[in-house]
Parts: sequence; C-alpha cells; structure tokens
Amino acid sequence: MSIRFNGKVAVVTGAGGGLGKQHALALAARGAKVVVNDFGRAAPGADGGALSAADAVVNEIRAAGGTAIANHASVTDEAAVAAMVREAVGTWGRIDILVNNAGILRDKSFGKMDLADFRLVLDVHLMGAAICTKAAWDIMRAQKYGRIVMTTSSSGLYGNFGQANYGAAKMALVGLMQTLSIEGAKDNIRVNCLAPTAATRMTEGLMPADVLAKLAPESVTPGLLYLVSEDAPTRAILCAGAGTFERAYITLTDGVHVGTGPDAAEGVAARFAAISDRTDETVPENGGTQGKNEVAKAMAAI
Repeated sequence: MSIRFNGKVAVVTGAGGGLGKQHALALAARGAKVVVNDFGRAAPGADGGALSAADAVVNEIRAAGGTAIANHASVTDEAAVAAMVREAVGTWGRIDILVNNAGILRDKSFGKMDLADFRLVLDVHLMGAAICTKAAWDIMRAQKYGRIVMTTSSSGLYGNFGQANYGAAKMALVGLMQTLSIEGAKDNIRVNCLAPTAATRMTEGLMPADVLAKLAPESVTPGLLYLVSEDAPTRAILCAGAGTFERAYITLTDGVHVGTGPDAAEGVAARFAAISDRTDETVPENGGTQGKNEVAKAMAAI
C-alpha cells in the first residue's frame, strides 16, 4: 500500500525546522499542497539577506517539485490563524490535514518555575492546537473529511523532571484528541496523537551526541504520514523515535467494589493491589465507560 496525498491540502504548524519541517517535506513529496507555518524564526537567505524559516522550507519544497506556501502566524493568535486557514482555502479550496506541531520549552523544576512560563507553554501547545483545530474544524465537517494530529509527548504520558508545564500541556492534548475523535467520527474526521522522540532545536544539549544522531526527526515522520493518511486510525497515541514505533493507551482496570461505609477508605487501602490489577483492564470507548463499570459493580454487590 502506497501512501499518497495527491489533491490533499495540509497545514503543518511549527514547520520551519525539526519535526515540523520533516513532516512538511514528506507530505509535499507525496503529493500534498502544504501550508508551512512557523512563527518568525529567521534563516540565512541565498542572497545573504534574512529569510524566514517557513520561506526556506517552502523554497526547498518547490525546488523538489512540490507545492507550498509560507505562513508566519503565531498559533496563539486566533485572528492570524483564521487568516491562515482562509488563505489555504482561498488558494486550494480545502484543508484535509492539520498537523499541530508548534511548541516551546520552558523547563525548570516546578518549585522554581514561574507561573507565567507555565501559562505560556500551555498557551502554545494546548491553546495553539485548539485554536488551529477550531479554525479548520467546520471546513473538515463540511467536506466530510479531515485528518488531525496532536503532538503529545512521553513527558505528558509518563512525566519528566523539570517539565511540569510541558507535560501538563502534552497530556491535555491527549484529552483533546480523545473527545475530538468521538465528535468527528460521523464526518470522517480522524484525530490522533503522535508522541515523538527526536533531536530538534528544542532538545539540543539534553542528550549525548551519539544518541541524538539516531533520533533524527525524519525517523518519526513515517508515523505521522500514516496518522494523516486516508486509511488512518482514530484515537491512537503513536509513539515514535529512531525508527521504532510503539502505541500508548489510556486504560481502566476492572476494579473492585469496596462500598461507601465508614471504613471505605481503609477498604481501598487494604484492596489497592486488587484495584490496581491489570489482568482484565480495558481501553474505554468513552468517558462514560468508567461510570458504567462502577455502577454495574455496585448493583451486583446489592
């Protein structure tokens, strides 16, 4: 099966370098028309003048025979994002793919972290993805087709020292994906998460050089291409790095009915190992599954 994107229009945020650049290049190479979004970073131009990172990627795509336009909106700017979407639709008539990749780091242990940096990271990662998705959502609903990827992280899924802000934002994107995949299903909008491990500008200095060499951003992009393809899954959390791909799940154990009596807290403590037993755990279809399980066990205990 060959994955192609002929006739499809893709928007990739944070695509001036790193993962976003590789995603944009690969989508264009497989036939997509690409909006390369990146906020303001400059790169040296061929004539010695300043060239935006987005423009540099667009030039690379066009030199390879692809089709792309640059956009410099901040994903936190609702008006600018709306204008970006209007430009894409005005130029090519539709938006089929949205890759929410833009992000920043403000790492520091929580005790030393300024709340302004906490808010800023959530604004870019979480609100940025929500703003971009909201701008494209009704277009995808009307055309009965959409593929959206949220860029999550192992720091959100499993935690990482010094990244309380980043981890909170990245796990919030999983929650956003879970609900949007349910709401978009009837209109053939499939929403997934990608959790990359890659050497990018954001990770420079965090890993040894020999490790970084194996974690090239392009080793993640094959997973992205599948998640935005016509045959994409939905509600998947795909982890990727160094050419290895895994899948993460949010699961629910079968649980134990302890009751609500005066000694219920002690009952939870006494049976916590059984409550935690993963033997019959499930992946709930939606948030209501937890409540149904709890009520069913309570009724059975009567």
